[in-house]
Amino acid sequence: MPKPPRTDARAGWVLAGVLAAAVLALGVVAWLAHWQLGADSAVYRAGAMALLKGEPLYTRDVLTTLPDWVRLPFTYTPAAALLFLPFALVPSGLLWGVVGFLSVVCLTVVIAVVLSPSGRSRVVWALPVGTASVLVLEPVWKTLFLGQINLILMALVVLDVLVLSARGSRWAGVLIGVAAAVKLTPLIFVPHLFFTGRWKDGLRAVGTFVVLEAVMFAVIPVDAARFWRDSATDPSRVGSVHWIFNQSLNGLVSRASQLAPWSLFVAVAIAAVLAVPAVWLVVRFHRRGEEAAALLVTAFYGLLFSPVSWSHHWVWAVPLIMLLLVKGRRIAAGVVFVLFASQIVMLVPNGGDTEFRWGLGMAVPGNLYVLAAAAGILGLAARELRLTRRRSARVAPA
Repeated sequence: MPKPPRTDARAGWVLAGVLAAAVLALGVVAWLAHWQLGADSAVYRAGAMALLKGEPLYTRDVLTTLPDWVRLPFTYTPAAALLFLPFALVPSGLLWGVVGFLSVVCLTVVIAVVLSPSGRSRVVWALPVGTASVLVLEPVWKTLFLGQINLILMALVVLDVLVLSARGSRWAGVLIGVAAAVKLTPLIFVPHLFFTGRWKDGLRAVGTFVVLEAVMFAVIPVDAARFWRDSATDPSRVGSVHWIFNQSLNGLVSRASQLAPWSLFVAVAIAAVLAVPAVWLVVRFHRRGEEAAALLVTAFYGLLFSPVSWSHHWVWAVPLIMLLLVKGRRIAAGVVFVLFASQIVMLVPNGGDTEFRWGLGMAVPGNLYVLAAAAGILGLAARELRLTRRRSARVAPA
């Protein structure tokens, strides 16, 4: 079957770009109308401004340059403030639109990279329709609404592993190091590189991360020490870990145990057990050349393993849906789409100590992201084990 003309691919990118430009235009309107959007993007800018002004990043008081309607602490690494410096050039009210524009562009890039092996990204409607359709997913629209950078970080990881590393680039690993220097959770992709035999890429990722954080020890030694001494090991610094929107194993256990002091220990123990099938799947997929599938196993395991995985961190649902479509598994893709488009975590009663009174009827939908990801990893491992046994049975008589 002949590939679609290159002009179709260009037209698809143009149409997707129009969608991103529409988000930027909405951001301009929001700025002029003084809408209160993008609380998290406001924190990014305030962190950059605090760095420029020599003000402390990690205090009990809010940052001085935050808008009056935002009362959030700067919970990111010291290097994040350095990487957020370009945001200081953008007016506070306009930054939501700029981050939204960049996020939609990155969303399109991720979709294009995952679809490219099938050639579908060259079809004129694939990118704009794919990008527009996933905007209804709860992790995606919430990321855009909050002005979060989850889509940008996901694009950095996807480009690093599926493009740079796949091509043997000397820059492979650097983007993961940069992503981890903003949020610590992308560090999960360093062992992914090691387990898939890309030691040089993994070392570059670690080196990039260490260099960026070391620079901040030279620039703001007191703040850097305070973050790594106090904040880095305290999951509660970003909010109540038992809140429904923390869709991680730690969140599930904390809700079930009513914040018992042993909750994190039990969550880590469960994650350690789940690591066995997860690593096995990563290695098997990698050996078969299914790099996107291997990457997604690591991504979803990382969401389970992290002490805090807010529901808007689950943007990895987007490349999962696209990969399932590429493999012709339309029903599975539809199930994943419905799960994240259902807004289930928005509908279950929550807040305060409501999660402690759920009962089984509410606990299942209230932990559905966690349960679905864990079941997916275990289910894939069981399928791979069956395939292995069948192959062994066929070889044995011979």
